[in-house]
Amino acid sequence: MNNIKDTNETVEKIAAHFEEIIKLLGEDTQREGLLKTPIRAAKALYKSTKGYRGEDALTIAQKAIFEHAGSNMIIVKDIEFYSFCEHHILPFFGRVSIGYIPNGKMIGLSKLARIVNVFAQRLQVQERLTAEVCQAVAKSLDAKGVIVACNAQHLCMKMRGVEKPHSLTTTSDFTGAFNRPETREEFMNLIRRG
Repeated sequence: MNNIKDTNETVEKIAAHFEEIIKLLGEDTQREGLLKTPIRAAKALYKSTKGYRGEDALTIAQKAIFEHAGSNMIIVKDIEFYSFCEHHILPFFGRVSIGYIPNGKMIGLSKLARIVNVFAQRLQVQERLTAEVCQAVAKSLDAKGVIVACNAQHLCMKMRGVEKPHSLTTTSDFTGAFNRPETREEFMNLIRRG
């Protein structure tokens, strides 16, 4: 019960700030279309940043680690994510692909998507998001190697600043066996396939 009360108080405080921002922009917050905008925006922002609250990535991973005798690469590709650029608080979004070479353990596939969400649902930069996902998976599994590739579109690039609407940013991070170029190339070839 106390948690719900704390959440509601936080959302109300954020809404008050949104109301002030809307006023500073020159709008009438009493206009029919804007009456509930501050509270709706506050709820949306609070939910979109839930990576700050709740379970951490390692706790999530530990719920679904299983024995695995194989040693071939395992890949989950095109995990969709939405995040906010920490520099402009504008959305960026895209897809993450994760590959790893097991070392006696494997992780439940849905847990990889949950790990992505933990880090994406924060104020973030794509480079750090990619590295944090890679580090969390590597630490959870003690795998022979982990690789993460992330492709994203940034509204801070598309709608402000240089205004390049067709830009796409790609980042990667890797550990262990993926330090070998041929292993990275195998991963990249596999995620390019439809």
